[in-house]
Amino acid sequence: MTIKIASFNVNSIKMRLTNVLDWLDESNTDILLMQETKSVDETFPKDEFKLKNYNILFSGQKSYNGVAIASKFKINEITRTLPFYDQDDIEDEQARFLHVKILNINIICLYLPNGNPAPGPKYDYKINWMERLIKYAKNIYDSNEPLVIGGDFNVIQNSIDCYDVSQWLDDALYLKKTRNLMKELINIGLLDSFRIKYPYKQEYSFWDYQAGAWQKDNGIRIDFLLISPEIVDLLLNAGIDKNIRGKTKPSDHTPVWIEIKKIN
Repeated sequence: MTIKIASFNVNSIKMRLTNVLDWLDESNTDILLMQETKSVDETFPKDEFKLKNYNILFSGQKSYNGVAIASKFKINEITRTLPFYDQDDIEDEQARFLHVKILNINIICLYLPNGNPAPGPKYDYKINWMERLIKYAKNIYDSNEPLVIGGDFNVIQNSIDCYDVSQWLDDALYLKKTRNLMKELINIGLLDSFRIKYPYKQEYSFWDYQAGAWQKDNGIRIDFLLISPEIVDLLLNAGIDKNIRGKTKPSDHTPVWIEIKKIN
């Protein structure tokens, strides 16, 4: 048996619900991590997912952020908050994090802060959030339990992940400190699933709504599924589904996915 896990920044679940549900049918996805749902918990369209036989877990806030997980398998919730580790950690009440266990796999759905403008308080928040994430992920990794971290990371890792990196040199997504922390996270022992399968392929997961970015393919790859060695051993394929970006009223992101063998 194989399992398909995907991540998709939906940019408002109310606005994109039809697109998301249609894509779930087309893609035969088993577990979907969603970001930027922009919905309070009371108005999240849970019934529509349940009608398609998905269990659903969501953590939302009004107008901004929000994360959710839809799964054909039972969801065991671990936490909806990224812990604080010392007194210098920046206060965090934003809905950006879900840690669950599904089929004995630790799955983290995250919407990492954008951080612009940088420098400034928003960039400080991004950096502190990444530092906390590294500590949290390392604790799971050190337990030798399988781990998938998926979501919108708001990080351009390398020039191959951007149509023209010269346009992003001063952006919070590409600043050296951002990229160094992303490397630190991966160096825990995680791997970028897409790069395992396609080390030199230039594909993107986000295109801005402005300046015809989609039509010109002026994109960036900022949505990832990072996997631990236990998942690497099971990895069959990985990909980015671009077609949904060309539909009516699309999100500015597109789904990224992996297909793995089921853990015995």
